[in-house]
Amino acid sequence: MAAFLLGAVLLIVQPQIVPSRPAINSNAETSSQSLQRELLKKTSQKNDFKENIHSNGSCQQLPQTIIIGVRKGGTRALLEMLSLHPDIAAAESEVHFFDWEDHYRNGLQWYINQMPFSYPHQITVEKTPAYFTSPKVPERVYNMNQSMRLLLILRDPSERVLSDYTQVFYNHMQKHKPYPSIEQFLIKNGELNVDYKAINRSLYYIHMQNWLKYFPLDHIHIVDGDKLIKDPFPEIEKVERFLKLSPQINASNFYFNKTKGFYCLRDSGRERCLHESKGRAHPQVDTRLLEKLQEYFHEPNKKFFELVGRTFDWH
Repeated sequence: MAAFLLGAVLLIVQPQIVPSRPAINSNAETSSQSLQRELLKKTSQKNDFKENIHSNGSCQQLPQTIIIGVRKGGTRALLEMLSLHPDIAAAESEVHFFDWEDHYRNGLQWYINQMPFSYPHQITVEKTPAYFTSPKVPERVYNMNQSMRLLLILRDPSERVLSDYTQVFYNHMQKHKPYPSIEQFLIKNGELNVDYKAINRSLYYIHMQNWLKYFPLDHIHIVDGDKLIKDPFPEIEKVERFLKLSPQINASNFYFNKTKGFYCLRDSGRERCLHESKGRAHPQVDTRLLEKLQEYFHEPNKKFFELVGRTFDWH
C-alpha cells in the first residue's frame, strides 16, 4: 500500500508539462500552458498535497477513465451501467474540472478530492459531458495523463439536438419560466439556424478532430448511444473489454421497464432506474423541418465516420 501511495504522489508531481505528441506553438505562451504550470506547481508543493486515505485501505485518486461526452448522449446511463462492475468506482456528480476555469485553477488536489474512495484494484471514473465540445479540455487531460482511457457515447445527431432542447425546456418549466418553442431555435430567416448551440454540439467530427490531436483513436472508445438504449448489454460488454475489466456485468443486470419505456438495472436483487428526467418525450417537430435537420447532418456525419473508421445507424 505504501508503494502504491508513493507511486501516486510521484505521478502527480511529475514535472512533464508540455505534451510531445501535439504540435504546440513555442513562440508564444498560451493561457492554457500558463494555467497548467500554475496547476502543477500548486500540486507539487508537498505541504499542499494531502493523501485522503480511509481506514479500510481505500483512497481518493485521479481517474484512470473519463466519460467525456456527449451531452444528452446517454452519459448518465453509461455511468450507472458501468457502476455495476465491482472494479469501478464512479464519481457521482459532474466535476467540470477541465472546462470550468474556477475549478481548474484549484489544482489537481481539488480534483482528487472530488473523486470517490477506491481500492488499488479499482478504476476511478468521472463523467462530464461538456468535456467533448470544449476546445481546451483535450490538452489539459493529456497534460495530466497521456495514457487516459476515454469513453465517448454518441447518438443520432438530430435526436441529440431534440434531447438538448428538451432538457433546457423542462429546466425552465420547473422554475416556472417561459421558454421559446424549438422551431424558434431551429429556424432563422426562414432557414435552418446553424448557429444554434445544440446543432453545433452535434457536429461530432469537429470536436473529435480536437481530441485526436492529443489521443490516439485506440484510447477513445465510442459507445453507440442509440444501441445502448435499445439493448444495453452488448454495448457494456465492449466497454468492459476496452477498460480491460473482467466480464462481471451480465444480461440479467438489465430489465425493460414498460412504465418508463427504457431499461433499468438489477444489482444483487435490488432494482433501480434512472431519474425521471431521463427518457422524456421530445417535442413534436414538423416533418419537413426534421428532414432539413437530418439533411444538414449528412455531410458532417460522413466526415465523422471517415475519421473514426466506423459507421452508425443515423439518419
